[in-house]
Amino acid sequence: MSIEEGIQNADTTAPPEPETVTEPAPPVQRPRRRGLRTAGLIAVAAVIGLVGGTAVGYGIQADREPTALPPLNQPGLAYPAKPLPKGQEPEPLSAKEDRQAKAQGDLRKLLLPRPAGARSDDFRSGIIKGWMSVYAYASEFDRPGDALDHQLDLGLRRVAAESWTTGEHKRVEIRLVQYRANGFLGAQDYIEGQQDYMPDEEYAGNDGKKLKGSSEGRYYLFPVERKAGYLDSYRARAYFHRGDIAVEIFMFDTKKISEKEIRSLAERQLGRL
Repeated sequence: MSIEEGIQNADTTAPPEPETVTEPAPPVQRPRRRGLRTAGLIAVAAVIGLVGGTAVGYGIQADREPTALPPLNQPGLAYPAKPLPKGQEPEPLSAKEDRQAKAQGDLRKLLLPRPAGARSDDFRSGIIKGWMSVYAYASEFDRPGDALDHQLDLGLRRVAAESWTTGEHKRVEIRLVQYRANGFLGAQDYIEGQQDYMPDEEYAGNDGKKLKGSSEGRYYLFPVERKAGYLDSYRARAYFHRGDIAVEIFMFDTKKISEKEIRSLAERQLGRL
């Protein structure tokens, strides 16, 4: 091969191209969400607004003049507006009309009088000259100690009582139980408490009947009690109150007690109050 052919062959042979190294593209960064940032800004703005509004409100209130309260005494409510002329004043209630005056006097005078021919049975009931002591009264209950505590809590003041016997075995006892400062509530609470257990089988076993002339008064007829070797036993009761006086009426007999008997006795005692 000649020199020219060698040169020609050398020119036609191209040198190898260098390798191109492809670098990985940088990761694309996503924009951050602005939701949390916006919610935070709103919360901060709300707190700032609340605190600012409260501060402004207190500032306005502090700068105001205090509002004067109305006077405690209001003479315009008095009736009549002017005293009545002399000689035109209403007459005071008589002792008969003034229930409070009657109740503050001798309580025994409000008791229904003993019927003609009836025999006193006061000693049997612990009654002395028309009065029952607080302890004697509490001893009439199944649990005297609890009864005494309960009566003192109600404000028991005094007890006037009357007891008598007519015929062979008929016996009647009336008690006027008066209460103190909370008198009306004490008398009402006690009577309602007694009436609550009257429907039980061991007592009257019924709701009784309403006493005419009293909003809550009731009288009860008990079922007959029979035991071998003993006379039949009949009972009746009445419970009501007037003002601070609670009234209890008990009737016992070996013969049947009529509804009229206990009702009439209770109505007459109510009338005296």
